[in-house]
Amino acid sequence: MTGADSGRPDDFDEKRHDQLTTAPKSTEADAAPRVEVTERPNGVTRIDIRDDAPVRPE
Repeated sequence: MTGADSGRPDDFDEKRHDQLTTAPKSTEADAAPRVEVTERPNGVTRIDIRDDAPVRPE
């Protein structure tokens, strides 16, 4: 979910991208999503680290 659907401002993803790609040696890959957020109808929010995330917790 993004924008108004997730309760975040509509320009959140754009600002995140700009912030993560501003450094001199940054690439588009630096702004790639790292987590998936799933909100269930019963009010439970699940946050998972994406399988393709370049850095994953052990």
